[in-house]
Amino acid sequence: MEIKQVPLTFSEGSNIILGQSHFIKTAEDIYEALVTGCPHAKFGVAFCEASGPCLIRVEGNDPELKKSAAENALSLGAGHTFVVILRDAFPINILNAVKACQEVCQIFCATANPVEVIVAETGQGRGVLGVVDGFAPKGVETQADARARADFLRKIGYKR
Repeated sequence: MEIKQVPLTFSEGSNIILGQSHFIKTAEDIYEALVTGCPHAKFGVAFCEASGPCLIRVEGNDPELKKSAAENALSLGAGHTFVVILRDAFPINILNAVKACQEVCQIFCATANPVEVIVAETGQGRGVLGVVDGFAPKGVETQADARARADFLRKIGYKR
C-alpha cells in the first residue's frame, strides 16, 4: 500500500465539498438537492463510480464548475467519492440536503480553504484516509478576535 497526497483545485470564490457515497445515481440526487435547496447556486458534481465501467459521472448547472469537479474527481481517483464545486452559495446553504441524500455515506470536508486529500492506494484502487483542510491554528482567539468573528457572522447574515 502506498500513501499519497492529492491536492484539490478550484477557483477563487468557490467552495468544495468532498464526500463518499455508494450508488450510481449519486450525481443526479446531489444535483436535485442543490437545485431545490439553493436555486441560485452554480455548481458541478462529479462521482467516481467504483464498479462496472468505473466512470466519473458528472452533473451540474455550470460548465466550468462541472469540468472542475470532474478534474478533481479524476485526480483523486477514489471509488465512490464525490466532489461538488459550488459558487454563489456556501456549503452551509446546502450541506444538510446533501447529507440527507440516501446514497451519501459521509462528508470529508466542505470548505473554501486549500484542500489536500490523503489517500491509500492498493492494487485494487484508492481510498480516502482523511483531508487536510486549510492551515494549522496560529493561536487561541482573544476577546477582540471573538468580537470580530461575531461581527463578521452578522455582516454576512448568519447572526442577528
